[in-house]
Amino acid sequence: MSDAHDHAFMGLALARAQAAAAAGETPVGAVIVDPATGKVIAEAGNAPISGLDPTGHAEILALRAAAQAMGNYRLTGLTLYVTLEPCAMCAGAISHARIGRLVYGADDVKGGAVTHGPRFFTQPTCHWRPEVTSGVRAEEAAELLKDFFRARRQR
Repeated sequence: MSDAHDHAFMGLALARAQAAAAAGETPVGAVIVDPATGKVIAEAGNAPISGLDPTGHAEILALRAAAQAMGNYRLTGLTLYVTLEPCAMCAGAISHARIGRLVYGADDVKGGAVTHGPRFFTQPTCHWRPEVTSGVRAEEAAELLKDFFRARRQR
């Protein structure tokens, strides 16, 4: 996909992140797209608090919805757009789902597991490695997170 497509689909993920923030969740959004058709397969925002589910990260929820939509837990060839670098749990799920390409916005120096931390996809025990593109609309994604946590500290 082109940079313009990446920019547009990350915009959808950012909208899901904004909706999560409005619901009191950490603002992270994810969108799964079929790059062959440009069709959005699934969208989700973070929801561990509202869902009472510690695995309720945007990526996990989008992967679940995409698997249901596709009728298969293998999502080979699809592209996952997420506003924040995935954590280890989400990186593992991305690998198990066989996502073809991961595009993320902001780096997560503390909790990320793709470029930071364990660098999950470089480990010899990782059986599937998606193509990774980072930094797409990173400033917007980072600003959304900063604003969210700044507002929470001021309460």
